[in-house]
Amino acid sequence: MRPGMIAALSVAGSILLFSIISMITVMIIYQGQFPRFERPDTSITAVLRYEDLADQYPRTPVGFTSGTDRLQGYVYGEHQGLGLVVLSHGLGGGADSYLPQITYLVDRGWRVFAYDATGSFDSEGKTTKGFSQALIDLDAALKHISTQQSFGSLPILLFGHSWGRYASAAVLHYDHEIAGVVSISGANSPIEMIMEQGRSMLGGFITTQYPFLWLYERILFGKRASLQAIEAISQSEVPVLIIHGIEDTTVSYHGSSIISHAQEITDPRVRTMTLSDPGRSGHTDLLRSQAAIEYIDRISIIYRELYDHHAQEIPYEIKQEFYAAVDRSAAQEVNSMLMDEIHAFFLESTHQTETDALSWE
Repeated sequence: MRPGMIAALSVAGSILLFSIISMITVMIIYQGQFPRFERPDTSITAVLRYEDLADQYPRTPVGFTSGTDRLQGYVYGEHQGLGLVVLSHGLGGGADSYLPQITYLVDRGWRVFAYDATGSFDSEGKTTKGFSQALIDLDAALKHISTQQSFGSLPILLFGHSWGRYASAAVLHYDHEIAGVVSISGANSPIEMIMEQGRSMLGGFITTQYPFLWLYERILFGKRASLQAIEAISQSEVPVLIIHGIEDTTVSYHGSSIISHAQEITDPRVRTMTLSDPGRSGHTDLLRSQAAIEYIDRISIIYRELYDHHAQEIPYEIKQEFYAAVDRSAAQEVNSMLMDEIHAFFLESTHQTETDALSWE
């Protein structure tokens, strides 16, 4: 065999080996980023618990399917008539992770449909599958809602955070009748978000993995993997409020975020809102009030002392005792300025006024 042929075969073999290793690596990393997320043990966390609110905010459980999985949903404020807000949660959470925002909206006259996405909390699914799964689940939820007479002719509004924010914007590619969208702390597309996260883990090497990430996403989700939120917003003619914190380190404000593409939109129905308050403009803390942030800081100091006292191994019963004394409402108090803006945007999107809202409070 000629030397040139040997060299060519050697190069081809190296490329094939690199491709195989890269594809396996991509699959392992990708699957590690999208595991199943179980409902947290609320006796050792400071989250707001539905059992503490059940008497004041009754909800109706509903079930619907997304692909082969049955998802668990909830309807709050059954007698509220301003509109139906469909809430899509972030990765790692579930519907109950947004109880402060849900109760705020119900108090102001909105009915809320929230659900646990695939692989999250009380919904089926061995994993959360991938970034585009949030879009698939929201599409399934909206299809279910369209078959339910109980919602009547209520205008439908979307509220999404993080993983759910991408879905709430990208679902505008589909043929659903949506009155308005609020999109908080979300990425423009799955591949942009994954590349950004990969860069933080692997540095510049992640660039060599782009073809394999793209291919794996296509294998999992087909054409849906390439849907961009900014394109959906631009072509939809639906009012959209894009909100992002300048200190967001999960979805970079100047990187993979939807807001970084805002200059591409000229439609006056699309607005942006940048939050820049220090300590309250990150990925999730922007949802909390300043008082809540300060309260969390105080109890974190006490917890750290407890942690050190027990040599980094706090007994379970001691954790329960600590969190039993935590004021969960104080720790999860909403950023009322932000929620007031969202409420006003929803009213404007549905051509209603504060007087209409007062009639439902």
